[in-house]
Order: sequence, then structure tokens, then C-alpha cells
Amino acid sequence: MSTELMQVGNANLPLPTSSEEAYIQAVNQIPVLDQDEEYELARRCHYENDLDAARQLVLSHLRFVVHIARGYRGYGLALGDLIQEGNIGLMKAVKRFDPSVGVRLVSFAVHWIRAEIHEYILRNWRIVKVATTKAQRKLFFNLRGAKKRLGWMSREEVEAVASDLGVQPETVLEMESRLSGHDLGFDPLLGDDDEEPTRAPAAYLEDRSFDPAAVVESEDWGSHRDETLHSALSQLDERSQQILRGRWLEEERQTLQELATRYGVSAERVRQLEKNAISKLRSAVSA
Repeated sequence: MSTELMQVGNANLPLPTSSEEAYIQAVNQIPVLDQDEEYELARRCHYENDLDAARQLVLSHLRFVVHIARGYRGYGLALGDLIQEGNIGLMKAVKRFDPSVGVRLVSFAVHWIRAEIHEYILRNWRIVKVATTKAQRKLFFNLRGAKKRLGWMSREEVEAVASDLGVQPETVLEMESRLSGHDLGFDPLLGDDDEEPTRAPAAYLEDRSFDPAAVVESEDWGSHRDETLHSALSQLDERSQQILRGRWLEEERQTLQELATRYGVSAERVRQLEKNAISKLRSAVSA
């Protein structure tokens, strides 16, 4: 069994990293800080950026992470993974903890520990995400407990849950449906005749038009392109700007002759001004 040496105070305490049970036993042996010790370490961490003090605060609270993580074992995820995510939340809490507020670290850290565990469960409980909005995330953890007690809920029970959690009844019904569904394998499975595959996601063409990453990337690129074009246009003289807008940017595009009449020049001169302006725009955009 591999171990990792972690320093607590003046002692090196080995924390096993390959055995879940041994790890839990080891963290339970780490002494709990009294209020004065915790305040002094938190003061050094917060005001002096003392990393050793931060490490001791984290180590002394690992047992609390284990206790919280055990409450989420019903989701079918490994306890070790839940503890690891909770430890990340604990470290975030230690980084943000201000001892001058007058509360103990464990009270402050509970929110951060639970938040990291919640995020991990939502990412991994199912292949397909079951909770994406804030209301759905609230429902995910509360509705599972209600369904264990009630099974399929009546309309009155749905409205009661919605009222208690401050969401719409339709949101409760949608989440109930998601929780009752089952994951479907991506690759097709052969049917009973071993010839025709059953319907599965792999049988369909991928549609990335609503992929959040692609949408955000497209919007960011569009915004960047518009800002660059606006900046490049502002570097042109007023007449060149009006010619380009009239020829390409306005809803009703103007002809060369219309612009020539407007500025009292020939259509060929307008074409030359347009060509020069486009050339300047390209240089400015590619710079």
C-alpha cells in the first residue's frame, strides 16, 4: 500500500492514497484544532499567505470531508472520488476563509465541500446530464429523496414539492421524468434476429448546431469580427466609409451610379474608392 507523507504540526503523518479504508483511518487520527489554534492558522493563511498554515487547516478538516461525502454514497459513485472532490471544496474554503468573521472554518467550509460534490455527481451520475439549470440542480438532490418515499407523485404532491423548493410544477414533472429514465448505450445492439440493430444514438448523424461550446465559440468569433471591422472602418475617411456602407453593409445596397451621383464623381471613381477602402480594411483586419 502506497503512502504519502503529510506534515501536521511538527509531525509527518503518512496518509495512504491507495486504500480508501486506510485513508479514512489516517485522517481520523489527525488532531482537531481548538478555536485558538484554528484562528492563528487562519490568520497566517489569510493575512500572510502562509501555505504551511493553509496545509494544516486542510489536514485537520479532512475528517469532516469524509463525513459529508458518506452522505452521498447513494448515487452509485465511488466514495474515494466523492472525498477527493470534497477535498477540493475544502481547499477552496480555506483559501477564502476570513477569521475576522468570527465563525469556525468547518461551518464556512460545508457549503464549498457540498458544492464540489454536487458538481461531481451532476457530471457523472449519468452519461446524459439530468440537471442543467439552477432550478433543476436544486430539484435533483431533493426530488430523489421524495421519490424514494412517494414513488410516482400525484399532482398535489408535485405542487407541494414545487412550492417547498420555489420552482414551477412543470420543472418538477420534467425532473421526475429524467430521474425515472434510463441511460441508452451509444453503440447499437443487435436485435433478437441478430441482423437488424436496435435504435441507438450512434445510428444518427451528429448535430453540433446546438453544441454549447460551438455556440459560444461562434458568438465570440462574431463579436470579435464585428469589433475588428468597426475599428478598421473608423480608420477610413468619411466618404470611403459611406461608400462601403452603401455598397455592402446597408439593407438596401446602392449601385455605383447612385453613389457617383451622390458625390458628384464618375462611377469608375466610386469603384476605385471602394477597391482602395476594401484593401485598407483587409490590411487593418489582418494586422
